[in-house]
Amino acid sequence: MALTKKRIGLVCPYGWDTPGGVQSHVNDLAQYLISAGHDVSVLAPTLSDENLPDFVVSAGRPISIPYNGAVARILFGPIAFARVRSWISQGDFDILHLHEPAIPSISLLACYAAEGPLVGTFHAAAKRQKVSFAVVPFLEPVIEKLTARIAVSEAARLTLTEHLETDAIVVPNGIYADRYRDGVAQSRWQGSTIGFMGRFEEPRKGLPILIAALPRIIANFPDTRIYIAGPGDVNGTLNEIAPILQERFQFLGRVSEAEKADFLSSVGVYVAPNTGGESFGIILAEALASGAKIVASNIPAFDSLLGKGAYGALFDSENSEDLAEKIISVFSNPVEAVQKSALGKEYAQAFDWKVVAEKIFDVYEMAMVGDRKVTLSSDARSWNRLLGRNS
Repeated sequence: MALTKKRIGLVCPYGWDTPGGVQSHVNDLAQYLISAGHDVSVLAPTLSDENLPDFVVSAGRPISIPYNGAVARILFGPIAFARVRSWISQGDFDILHLHEPAIPSISLLACYAAEGPLVGTFHAAAKRQKVSFAVVPFLEPVIEKLTARIAVSEAARLTLTEHLETDAIVVPNGIYADRYRDGVAQSRWQGSTIGFMGRFEEPRKGLPILIAALPRIIANFPDTRIYIAGPGDVNGTLNEIAPILQERFQFLGRVSEAEKADFLSSVGVYVAPNTGGESFGIILAEALASGAKIVASNIPAFDSLLGKGAYGALFDSENSEDLAEKIISVFSNPVEAVQKSALGKEYAQAFDWKVVAEKIFDVYEMAMVGDRKVTLSSDARSWNRLLGRNS
C-alpha cells in the first residue's frame, strides 16, 4: 500500500446511531483504514456513548432538522465547537477527512477550527437547502480551506460546482463487493418477490410509488410478495396500504450485513423507487454486487450507477405505471434480467474498497505536503468569531 502509516481523523456530520449512507461510508472507510495499519479516530454526533466502536468519539447528542427530503440528525453550536476543537487539539492528526463539510454540523466546525491537510468529501446531490442559507456568510471561505475535495459521484460534483463554485475529484462510495457477491439465496425470499431497503417512511425513498404500482403487477403475477428491510413505523405504513394488499407485505426491520447480502441475492427483483436526494446509492451498488435483478428510478445518480440501463431496468421517476411495467418485464423475461445482473455483478467490483481506498489514498497524498500536520487554526479561537461577531 502506497500510503505509509498515518494518524487520520474522520468527521461524520450525522448521528452515528441512525442508519444512513454517509454513516455507512465513514464506518466502512474507518475500518478499511484500520485494517491497512493506520491509526483512525472518528468524531460523530451520538445519542449515547455506550456500545460505540473503539475508534468513534462522541461529539454530543444530535438534533433533528429537515434536510434534503429527509430528517438529518446533526450537531452545531458553541458546545459542539468546543468539543471539536478539543478532539483536534488532542488528535495529533496527519490529515483530517471531513464528510459533508458544507452543512451546519461538526464537519463544518472542524473545517473552521483546523488548519493543515484537510480533505472534504461531498455526498449530497440536491438543490440548495434553506438551512444552508444560515451559514452562507462564512461557508465559502471555510470550504476554501480544504486542501482537496472529493465528490462521491458526478451528481455530487455538479451540486458542489453550482452552489459553492468549486470543483472536486470524483471518487465513488466504497462497498465490500465480495461480501455481497457471496450472499446465499434464501428460498423464503425467492419467487415473484419484490425487495425494498431503506428508511421507508421518508417520502424520497419512494415506497408509495411502489405501492401504487402493485395492483397492475399482481394482476399479472398473483403470487407477488413484497419484503421491506429497514427502520420505520410499520403500523403507520400498513394503515396507508389498501387492506387487500396488506397481507402481501412483510417488514423485516433492520437487517445485518450478512442478512442484507442474502436478501439481495434472493428477491425476484430489487426496487429502488427513490424520487431524488441521492448522489450515489450505496445499497444499489451492493445490490449490483449481489447479482440482484434491479429496477430503479431514472434519477441522475441511479441512471449513472446502472450504466443507463445496462445493469438494470430504469423507470420514469415517480411514475408508478412505468414502474409496474418494468417489474412485470423482469418477471416475464428472466433471461434478459439475469444477463443484466451478471454484467452488474462484474461492474460492481469497481466500487470495492480495495479499489476505492487506493483512490482516496491518492487524494490524501496530494493533500499532505511536506511534514505539515493538522493543528488548530489561529483564527478559530471563539464561537463568536465563527459567526462573524466581535469576540
